[in-house]
Amino acid sequence: MATLFVSDVHLSAQRPDIVDAFEQFLQSQARQADAVYILGDLFDEWLGDDDDRAPHPRITRALSGLSESGVPVRIMHGNHDFLLGASFEQASRCSLIGDPSVIDVGSTRVLVMHGDSLCTRDTDYQAFRKMSRERDNQREFLGLPLEARAERAAALRGQSREAMRLKPEDIMDVTPEAVVEAMREHNVRHFIHGHTHRPAVHELEVAERSAVRIVLGDWYQQDSVLIWSGGGYRLGRISDI
Repeated sequence: MATLFVSDVHLSAQRPDIVDAFEQFLQSQARQADAVYILGDLFDEWLGDDDDRAPHPRITRALSGLSESGVPVRIMHGNHDFLLGASFEQASRCSLIGDPSVIDVGSTRVLVMHGDSLCTRDTDYQAFRKMSRERDNQREFLGLPLEARAERAAALRGQSREAMRLKPEDIMDVTPEAVVEAMREHNVRHFIHGHTHRPAVHELEVAERSAVRIVLGDWYQQDSVLIWSGGGYRLGRISDI
């Protein structure tokens, strides 16, 4: 038995092969887990809990089936699906967790985050992130018809793609000092996050102690998963479980 961590699955109707693969994961390997953590960007776009476009209902049902089988499922907001709310939580029978959160994996305290808040050198993105998380702005957006929300989201994503094209690669990665500060603040030696789509295990030093930062990969090119069991952890693919 193991605790499984995934992030950045980015499920959408435009990628039916990934939707099929993730649903199969929920119905097979995930059912043998002690718990499953999804650390943001499960969906490529979630415009409110009334967003019933494919593949949202299908994946919500699959998550509910996994939860009903007895496997705890914890989901964190990402920068693509930060509007997941109470109705989704109820329908999926999963639990939404805060970003950041400190969890216990066996006897180990672990900090988990999506990771976008650590990209502090990208000041334009951080300003947008702050604005988009404000309750009044979310309330105004969710008050629009779904079609209007989709049009506004498409325009924003077009602007974002153009802005990213002009930014240096290192700006869109996490800031090392922000990583150390987060681990120091939460008094942990193990940290798991996604967002950057750069899977790796990084050794570092925090408060003069050895520490580890594990970055989850995305599901664009690989079905990235972190498998954490009593014998340790390994970053691999679903077929490795």
